Amino acid sequence: MKKILCMLFMALAVLSFAQGDTKPEFQAFSSSMLKLKPAEGGWQKFSLKVEVAPWAFQAIGEVHVVAGDPELLNSALYDGTLYSVVAYIPAPAAGTDGKEYQVGVFDMMLFLEDEPTQVRNVKFRLLPPANDEWAMGIFKDAISAGTALGSVWGGAYEDEITKASAVPVDKKQLQANLKKKERPAPAPVAEEEPVVKKKKKRSYDEDEEDEDGSSLTVKEKRRRAMMQKKRAAAEEAEEEEEPVVKKKKKKRSYDEDEEEAPVVKKKKKKKSYDEDEEEPVVKKKKKKKKKKKVVYEDDEDEDY
Repeated sequence: MKKILCMLFMALAVLSFAQGDTKPEFQAFSSSMLKLKPAEGGWQKFSLKVEVAPWAFQAIGEVHVVAGDPELLNSALYDGTLYSVVAYIPAPAAGTDGKEYQVGVFDMMLFLEDEPTQVRNVKFRLLPPANDEWAMGIFKDAISAGTALGSVWGGAYEDEITKASAVPVDKKQLQANLKKKERPAPAPVAEEEPVVKKKKKRSYDEDEEDEDGSSLTVKEKRRRAMMQKKRAAAEEAEEEEEPVVKKKKKKRSYDEDEEEAPVVKKKKKKKSYDEDEEEPVVKKKKKKKKKKKVVYEDDEDEDY
């Protein structure tokens, strides 16, 4: 089944390339990813190897020695003024690691201080994990389509090349970009629910209370009645038991300059009488003894 799908896709790619609907794109790579060999006969062999998604390829070729100086390109390589630009047909293929790779690379140019050099014998080969049969089929079709375009380093794609040259990427940047893509997308922000303000409980202080209670709900009326009962019960309890507060005896303080006043005992006032008035003497009456009358029997018979 996979082979059938591969053949169908390759057929569609070839048809698309043949119709001239494809347009090359460009990717610049920094000098840190390039390698140069010593010059031989005015040419230096170079290699570019990229193994970070969405790239998995190696390019080799030869670059002409600039101005007859075999060390000029080496110095530019270390200075960072020498970089490469790869032309590719957008043709993604799934690698065995599940990631997507651009396998339509077909041409390459080295630039020295933004000026193209002279290169020859440029060849590409795909690297794992994007070099299975499916990827190889797309790669070969892209090579054919790219060759049919002729030289892409002329004026037709100058703007695209300039944009790519402005930001050559290195291995660290490619890894950072890959992590950014693999990072899960942020969860959609849920719509904020309207904030419902909780109804503040009514307080039944005397100043805030409705006199007639017309604006109160049934629940509030019940609460009001309960509060009134509690208040009345509390007032009755307060009337029944008033706490006896003993006043603390105030300690008497005396200033140093003041002496304690002597305590003067009041004398009992004697009763005084005027000289002219004599104190009335109250004489007690003596009870008179009654003499018993003695009657003699002889006397009764005598006459007087």
